[in-house]
Amino acid sequence: MSIKVSNLVKQYGTQKAVNNISFEAIEGEILGFLGPNGAGKSTTMKIATCYLPPTEGQIEVCGYKVTENPIEVQKNVGYLPEHNPLYLDMYVHEYLAFIASLHKIKGKSAKSRISDMIELVGLTREQNKKIGALSKGYRQRVGLAQALVHDPKVLILDEPTTGLDPNQILEIRNVIKSISKEKTVVFSTHIMQEVQALCDRVIIINLGQIVADNNVNQLKTETQNETRISLEFESPATTDIFNQLEGVEKIEELGDNKFVLVTNSQKDIRGDIFRLSVEKKLVLIGMHQEEVSLENVFQKLTQ
Repeated sequence: MSIKVSNLVKQYGTQKAVNNISFEAIEGEILGFLGPNGAGKSTTMKIATCYLPPTEGQIEVCGYKVTENPIEVQKNVGYLPEHNPLYLDMYVHEYLAFIASLHKIKGKSAKSRISDMIELVGLTREQNKKIGALSKGYRQRVGLAQALVHDPKVLILDEPTTGLDPNQILEIRNVIKSISKEKTVVFSTHIMQEVQALCDRVIIINLGQIVADNNVNQLKTETQNETRISLEFESPATTDIFNQLEGVEKIEELGDNKFVLVTNSQKDIRGDIFRLSVEKKLVLIGMHQEEVSLENVFQKLTQ
């Protein structure tokens, strides 16, 4: 296993930021690490990168324990924190050379590696600029390049696409996809489209505890215990006409002759709705069964 988290606890006073969590991530996997603010995501990532010590439990990275072999762990980890710390007065190329030297990569090896990273993350045209002159999107690319310059086996990214425009997000997404072929990637985000586009597996953490661990489709299936059907009529209708439909638990009136029916029935009731509309002489001009989204799953598990 590239990453093994075992019974991890991080406590601040009486508050447990991380409360006895365990999971594993394997080589070649993109693992989405999700949760509301304060759930314990960043704390777990900081422990995995040796920036914080655990209160109890352990994290192993490529077989090395964070409490016993922090230097070996850091050799195998590339880390892009949520607030990307950069030396704004340094030039891009200069900064990456500095980071390479910290990893004892020098001479031709450093030049070759830096050149490869600049091309990989799309910094070729910006490499001779000062970091302070770059947009946020390009600064994120610099942060990603520094996380990769020593060719780590594990890449940990905390909110890597925050503040980027749609084009920049797509470009960073493609970089992460190409990297994941050879590495284990763990990243946190609040952007559910990113998770659906990138992740092989998702872990959702809430109040310091894991509340879900599965692939996206399985998560949707496991948490789907209700169906929402949107309706629109040509002329006014009243909510009481839907009471005779089997399995309807809740009726939401949205105005403008629009309704949402919430049902727990395993049966598809759309045919019954159509026949009821004909019986009541109502012209049904719109009917849509809403897909369960990752946002729905996230809200249900973290509320």
